[in-house]
Amino acid sequence: MTEASPWIAVVDDDPSVLNALRRTLRIGGFQAKTYGSAQEFLAALPGGLPECLILDLHMPQMSGLELLEHLAHRRIQIPTIVITSHGEIKVRERSESVGVVAVLSKPLENTSLFAAIDDARSRGDRPS
Repeated sequence: MTEASPWIAVVDDDPSVLNALRRTLRIGGFQAKTYGSAQEFLAALPGGLPECLILDLHMPQMSGLELLEHLAHRRIQIPTIVITSHGEIKVRERSESVGVVAVLSKPLENTSLFAAIDDARSRGDRPS
């Protein structure tokens, strides 16, 4: 039996951000799956959980925080990195209250992104 290789999910409503992150992650040696909305990501969950979730905070219909709250309600824990172009302190505090590993401001710096991914992956390895 072969084990599925670890992958990172990216959820953002901006196609250019999805494409840029997919390329950046591939260059960094990661397999990425991208989703244009929180609903699209939720629909894909029966196929398996990612090792890490990179999540845009501000999206139409369901925000990144609403998605995190939905996952928490279903007791699904995925180490998550929130990305936002809005650096409000209250947003950061609220994100941290739902267990987010890091909140990064757009445009993303690769070194900060890869450091946050390493942190998220190490948190995923910890026993529950």
